[in-house]
Amino acid sequence: MPSYEVEIAIAAVIKAAQLCEAVRADLAGVAAIEKDDRSPVTIADFGSQAVVCHMLKTALPDVPIVGEEDSADLRRPENAPEWAHVTAYVQRFYPDATPEMLCEWIDAGNGEVADRFWTLDPIDGTKGFLRDDQYAIALALIEDGEVTVGVLGCPALPVDLDDLERGKGVIFVAVRGKGTQMARLDALDFTPVHVAHAADAAAWRFVESVESAHGDHALQEAIAQAAGITRPPLRMDSQVKYGAVARGDAVLYLRLPSPKHPGYREKIWDHAAGTLVVEEAGGRVTDMHGRPLDLASAARMNHTQGVVVSNGVLHAAVLDALTSKE
Repeated sequence: MPSYEVEIAIAAVIKAAQLCEAVRADLAGVAAIEKDDRSPVTIADFGSQAVVCHMLKTALPDVPIVGEEDSADLRRPENAPEWAHVTAYVQRFYPDATPEMLCEWIDAGNGEVADRFWTLDPIDGTKGFLRDDQYAIALALIEDGEVTVGVLGCPALPVDLDDLERGKGVIFVAVRGKGTQMARLDALDFTPVHVAHAADAAAWRFVESVESAHGDHALQEAIAQAAGITRPPLRMDSQVKYGAVARGDAVLYLRLPSPKHPGYREKIWDHAAGTLVVEEAGGRVTDMHGRPLDLASAARMNHTQGVVVSNGVLHAAVLDALTSKE
């Protein structure tokens, strides 16, 4: 894997993180737009996608981008103030950007799954962003069905969960076959990270989504206990959870289908970057039946049910526990 793609991905995620944090500094003035699927999107989502897509297309114009957002939501007449607002934030980085250019950059993320493509979630965890909690900018390069580069920008994640005095804001970078590294967003002093293999089960934790609609909390807790985890779960928004497993804050992340929406299928941009971050840190990622995640057939993982992320050591026990619950 040439380093050029990695360098561009890191630079794009950092710039998007800077824009998102600038918006969040003015959070009192941030309103959410409701999309057709009733999920919220903010000016930071649009601005982040615009910046990342513009950088990727400038550097690698022939590689499609499959992103979450579309400018159609922004172009609605009732959202004219938000369109102007997000343009102003993007102009902090690109002074010549116009509202129309902004929409063109956002829509550069409306590409199709191909043999080689990027997938982007400009803000994974919008509800966490709005709550002044965890969120991530998630970017992955997928080639021939495999994630080859994964970058997670986590502006609100503490550098060390056990030492909050060290501040917050980290970036995870994984390259297939070359491991996972983490750095502070404001320093880029990269060091390798690895999943935890602690022998003392009393120290194990698992992590799950804050939103109950994003999984089955009751089943997830039962499976974690069956695998020997007795501590209460960490609850975090976004692919930050993948980062938590990759660097050893937790040994397990479960996202099992909600009983209210058993047929729901996850979207690739919600998992692709995090998958490689964990795998290259020594962990394992599968669906609840032990199969690899379907990250390259469509924007939705139609052939994937549930997500199990572990330090590798616990994986078989978790899958066995899930089988026994069926």
